[in-house]
Amino acid sequence: MITKKQIWNLMSNVDQWKNWDTSVEKSELKGNFETGSTFLFKPKGGPNVNIKLIKVLPYAYFKDETVFPLAKMNGEHWYEETPDGLKITVTMTMRGALSFLWNKIVMKGIVAQLESDILLQINSAAKN
Repeated sequence: MITKKQIWNLMSNVDQWKNWDTSVEKSELKGNFETGSTFLFKPKGGPNVNIKLIKVLPYAYFKDETVFPLAKMNGEHWYEETPDGLKITVTMTMRGALSFLWNKIVMKGIVAQLESDILLQINSAAKN
């Protein structure tokens, strides 16, 4: 079992994502992992993407936003201690005039990999 602190330390250390996630070529946090900060993200085989941290509640929640032409994608990440262990919830949303297009191009792939990505996060966090 992992703790909120373990998963938070893994996820908030954006510069190190490539060390445990083989789908990440580059990730670079600009500033601290806090509301208003941004980070550069480059998936393997994909373009550089700038992502903004919209809201950060340390050890509990963060919301990020990626802006595409005529659409915005948000990822919300909750970490909650329960009697059965840590509950991790991730919700992805897309809105805007071209959200249907960006959903097809980008978000569908993210959602399809979400379960395996979370398992990878749990296994990586458990090592620390």
